[in-house]
Amino acid sequence: MISSRPHDRRSNESGSHDERAFVFDDRDFRRVCRLIRERAGIHLGAHKRDMVYSRLARRVRSLGMERFSDYLDLVERNPAAEAQSFVNALTTNLTSFFREAYHFDALAEHLRAGADQGEQTIWCCAASTGEEPYSLAITACEAFGTMTPPVRILATDIDTAVLQTAATGVYPIERIADLSPQRHRRFFQRGSGPNAELCRVKPELQALIEFRPLNLLAADYGLRGGFSAVFCRNVMIYFDKATQYQVLQRIAPLLGAGGLLYAGHSESFSHAQDLVLPCGRTTYRAATQTGRR
Repeated sequence: MISSRPHDRRSNESGSHDERAFVFDDRDFRRVCRLIRERAGIHLGAHKRDMVYSRLARRVRSLGMERFSDYLDLVERNPAAEAQSFVNALTTNLTSFFREAYHFDALAEHLRAGADQGEQTIWCCAASTGEEPYSLAITACEAFGTMTPPVRILATDIDTAVLQTAATGVYPIERIADLSPQRHRRFFQRGSGPNAELCRVKPELQALIEFRPLNLLAADYGLRGGFSAVFCRNVMIYFDKATQYQVLQRIAPLLGAGGLLYAGHSESFSHAQDLVLPCGRTTYRAATQTGRR
């Protein structure tokens, strides 16, 4: 799902109603709210109305439709054809490398502590355009001092468009401006000629990650579990408490012995203490576990 995550690719989205090319009334907005909640768990407040119009109007226009209601009929009538584009349009993607950096320091320590357990697996629930899972891969490489650490990373997102960007691993050079020169040299390749303003993550880093679409509202994630760490950060803020609880019911059993769940800095799961318990700064363990490995 989601994180807010490269720059928000949909900036400057508010606009006056006078500039609108399509009728977008209260009934249309209510339908959008219902459909995105059913499909992605996202709760939209009234203040998101202009954002919804801006994002979906592009899709309405590209399909040659004249009314929002016709587009929403299409989403409901033929979900196989349009539901994914609808979800992709309404998910927010604002991310960066090593966002909330303290979690990556803690993860490095956690991975080293579990070194005697063999290969460790990490799940990034909201991969977005890839900066977070690549930060996880860099952390693993640095924790073990090798480009082939005993770590595998599963990176998922509901938005298939951002996953394509993530799998490619190519970014504007300014996206890594805050990283150290040592990390630039070790983990990225600088473009040349017409690509001089781009960089690509090194193949060894990409090899540690599997990108896969996944909806956190799905009844069965199809995952084996046993994760040493799950990064589900800045995702739950888009869900109401009931939906958060349902998602945690599915995530908690997937944590391995001593496995940790990392949440966003503004997220709290105090309403789900029968599922997860705090054990660090916005870090949780499964309530059924006692102690570490």
